[in-house]
Parts: sequence; structure tokens; C-alpha cells
Amino acid sequence: MPRDIDRAAPTLPLLAIRSRLAPTVLGGYGAPPARPCMHPEIERYNKKLELAHEELCNALAKTIEEGLSAAQGKVWHAHPVWFLAGNPTVGYSRQKRGIRLMFWSGADFDEPGLDVPGAKFKDASVFWNTKADIDEPALVRWLRKARLIQWNYRDLVKKKGRLERLD
Repeated sequence: MPRDIDRAAPTLPLLAIRSRLAPTVLGGYGAPPARPCMHPEIERYNKKLELAHEELCNALAKTIEEGLSAAQGKVWHAHPVWFLAGNPTVGYSRQKRGIRLMFWSGADFDEPGLDVPGAKFKDASVFWNTKADIDEPALVRWLRKARLIQWNYRDLVKKKGRLERLD
């Protein structure tokens, strides 16, 4: 006679049971929660822009979130900025010339498309006005370089204005 536990066996294949009950990276069970496409503050910032700039900034935010998945995005000094380990890495702002996409360490990327160098630090920028202006392959390349090439802006005050390259 079969034991009671055998009759109560689930009908799902064992692999399906394991995958549903496997611990996630966050320590819980089931699928990890989806990461929001953009921080609510950034979404509010973008919605305040004229339509062409809003579409551009939404596309930039999405690409930055995908390219720098470990970065924390927030509105900092009234503009969207993404930080890696507390260090500002990339951000954008509305200016007279259009939307300025700035990489804090972009001057060392050796990229002709980042053609607006910073006057004081190691930043470099590009201006775009519509979503169609985005050079997607260049942007993805710049985001890859942003992970690898960083100057320590986080500790700039502590170091009395002296920038040091992060390894």
C-alpha cells in the first residue's frame, strides 16, 4: 500500500518546483523584484521637459540604467545623476544648447564624440536635442568606459580639490 506522502506528491516536474523555490540573489524565494526603469525623481524631472527633451531623457535614462546596472540614479543638484560606489559617473541636464549628457571622467575616454570638455575637472559632454540625435553605439561604449575609467569625485572635498584616479 502506498504511503500517504506519495499520494500527495506534486504533479509539477521536479525542475519546475526547484526553480520556483530556488533562493534569489536577494535571499528570498521566487523571482527577484524587477528593477524600476528609472528613479521616480528622475521620471518627474523628465516629465517637466518639453516633449522632445522628455523623450530624449527617457531614452537616456533607460540606456544608462541598462549600461550601468550597478549604478544608483537620483536627482542631485537638481539634475539626474548616476553614481557608482558613491562616485558621480554620468548625468544630464537641460541647457540652452539642449540636453547636456556629461560623464564626470569623460575627458579620459579618448572619444571624439564627447567634444565638450570641462573647464576645471575631468568631465566631458555632448549635447543632443531629440531622441533621434542619440548615437546609441557611442553611448553604450561611453557607459562601458565610465565603469572602467573613474576619477574620485566623491572625496574631492576631503582631498581639498585634488582629483585622484580610481583603480
